[in-house]
Amino acid sequence: MLEMFKYLVGSAGASGYGSKSTAEEVSESCMNSITAIVTGATSGIGEETARVLAKRGVRIIIPARNLKAAEEAKARIVSESNCFDRSRITVMALDLSSVKSVVNFVSNFESLNLPLNLLINNAGRFCYEHALSEDGIEMTFATNYLGHFLLTKLLLNRMIETAKSTGVQGRIVNVTSNIHSWFSGDIFEYLGQISQKNSRVYDSTRAYAFSKLANVLHTVQLAHKLQEMKANVTVNCVHPGVVKTNLNREREGFVTDLIFYMASKSRLLKIIPEGAATSCYVATNRNVENVNGKYFADCNDQGSCECKTKSAHLAEGLWSASETIVSTLTGKPQP
Repeated sequence: MLEMFKYLVGSAGASGYGSKSTAEEVSESCMNSITAIVTGATSGIGEETARVLAKRGVRIIIPARNLKAAEEAKARIVSESNCFDRSRITVMALDLSSVKSVVNFVSNFESLNLPLNLLINNAGRFCYEHALSEDGIEMTFATNYLGHFLLTKLLLNRMIETAKSTGVQGRIVNVTSNIHSWFSGDIFEYLGQISQKNSRVYDSTRAYAFSKLANVLHTVQLAHKLQEMKANVTVNCVHPGVVKTNLNREREGFVTDLIFYMASKSRLLKIIPEGAATSCYVATNRNVENVNGKYFADCNDQGSCECKTKSAHLAEGLWSASETIVSTLTGKPQP
């Protein structure tokens, strides 16, 4: 009850910020030497994250499946963030549900010869109906987790090299959700079902919860690997809170609007600048320097990601299974 009260009134935690803090309030300024990739930046939390970072001087890469929507988001960011140098915001093609598209995006990004300091894995998808990607993988899992897993893996060397040459710590932010705790069952059994064409067993909420659990487990294992490599790069995951964004676009209508209206009036629902705050805090704030493998909500450290999962061995197992899937799809063994 006390925690709910603190959330509703926006009480500040140890970081000095709380549930009602906005992305602009929590982010550091003067970041002109920083380059960031922000997935899902064509709308909602991702766009607000990109806008605030651009306002702080960060060079922004917006990967998007819909290039028209990305260019429109870029125009809004330029006008709303007083970022007059349009060349510091670059739109690039990326469909996270496609392994081929992820590989092509990384190749195209590397051809720009840019440094990479921040990777914010924000894009999300909630498929109410069963669908498979072009690779034959369940769409929610492919977009929310597998695409980001491969994207991060392929960009990691660039981030490590950038951190080494500049002395500026690289940061990876995985946007998850506390709905990850709703997943029940054997994750490896569930992994065996992600390429099944039979939609009769599909549960959209369970699929979404699993993809978000996978984001947390990804953070756990990557944090261990970065520590073993002694890389000057950290990874943490964030729960943005409950925000009405385009994630709910497939169920827009009177009932959905009424639910979100009632939630907003009761202050349970965050506005988009509040929803983007934790991502911006973890990506930029000096208090998060050298913090690795942690779970953040309302701009405050909620403990290790490992403690948020049911068993530590799951992270290693999911990583191995993901490498096998990617290797099969690309025809190349993963290093």
